[in-house]
Amino acid sequence: MTDYQVHTLGNGIRLLYKHAPSNITHTCFIVNAGARDETPGKDGLAHFIEHLLFKQTKKRNTNQILNRLELVGADLNAYTTKEYTCIHASLLKEHLERTIDLFEDIVFHSTFPEEELVKERSVILDEIASYQDQPEEAIQDDFESYLFKGHTLGNNILGTEESVKQLGRDDIAQFIAANYNTHQMVFAVIGDYDFNKLIKLTEKYLGGVPANTSTKHRERPLAQPGQLITLQKPISQLHGIIGNLAYDSSHHHKSGLLLVNNLLGGMGMSSRLNLEIREKYGIAYTIESNYTPFTDTGIFSIYFGTDEEKAGKAIKLIHKELRKLREHKLGTLQLHQAKQKFIGQIALAEENRLSLIISMAKSLIDFNDVDSLQQVFDKINAVTAEQVLEISNHVFDEKNLITLLFEPKD
Repeated sequence: MTDYQVHTLGNGIRLLYKHAPSNITHTCFIVNAGARDETPGKDGLAHFIEHLLFKQTKKRNTNQILNRLELVGADLNAYTTKEYTCIHASLLKEHLERTIDLFEDIVFHSTFPEEELVKERSVILDEIASYQDQPEEAIQDDFESYLFKGHTLGNNILGTEESVKQLGRDDIAQFIAANYNTHQMVFAVIGDYDFNKLIKLTEKYLGGVPANTSTKHRERPLAQPGQLITLQKPISQLHGIIGNLAYDSSHHHKSGLLLVNNLLGGMGMSSRLNLEIREKYGIAYTIESNYTPFTDTGIFSIYFGTDEEKAGKAIKLIHKELRKLREHKLGTLQLHQAKQKFIGQIALAEENRLSLIISMAKSLIDFNDVDSLQQVFDKINAVTAEQVLEISNHVFDEKNLITLLFEPKD
């Protein structure tokens, strides 16, 4: 039995609703279009559009757009990823109609005036410069550029200084026409409403949007050979990433790798990497692992920051932990404890209702379905020690790992 409801409008836009008794509503509008859908030389275009959606529409200027929700105490924001553009808001229950009205206006009636393009280019160029001053952020982008070399997944979501300066209105119009497919859009709400009334409200504002059935082809990236890349940077601490291509979002080993990632370097202080490298040896203040699945591939990476003279020891200890997972099957108790910890963290994360409804909306786009919390738990509990061993030997194969180091300049 599902714990959500879906209604599809005539133009293909889907309404996703999850009931939650509360006076606070969280909502999002997600478009299946991101940085990987940009054409060569147009790096940063999806993110540029996301910024400009808040600037001017046919009936509202920037102040009117921003004040539409902020004047009633609501929080409005947006972000762009490699595969999605997401606009989201948190608000009091009674202000949902004005939120839907605003979402429809900025997504489908933005005018992208030239003077706003000029201002927003400057803002994004400052954002790029700021990002480059944060090595723990910049190294992730550089790592992905090596991991996905020659593929749009390797492009920085923000774009480059050169590409952003060249983006114009024609580029925006072409990207929207090619990628803003109404059948790949979801308006999602978590709150306390009558679903039939919610359908009427959604039909009122989104039902008249013209259908767009454009199709796009996303190519799967090719694996790159394992390698060590060292870059000199004006920093005081060494930053490093070790990683590899990983499973896509529909792969049967996705739940297993999520479990392994959490055991190895996920949330909390009791991950293997944190206990071994930070707590036991005091080498790295920050060490964590991450697994990000996309529709046709994924990223597994371990990030650490440490003093330059301790880097060699840190890398050896990381490989020691990866080797343990490749060579030794988890015991029954170890596997049970790993599952219990991960399941508990997922349950607690459900309290963040905005993140929950965004995750559900993405799942509806990718799979035309949303797993219940129990289904998620069942998939985790079904992971076997043999599968963990198989996953570890595939993803953590040393000859395929890419290591990127940011070293302080002498």
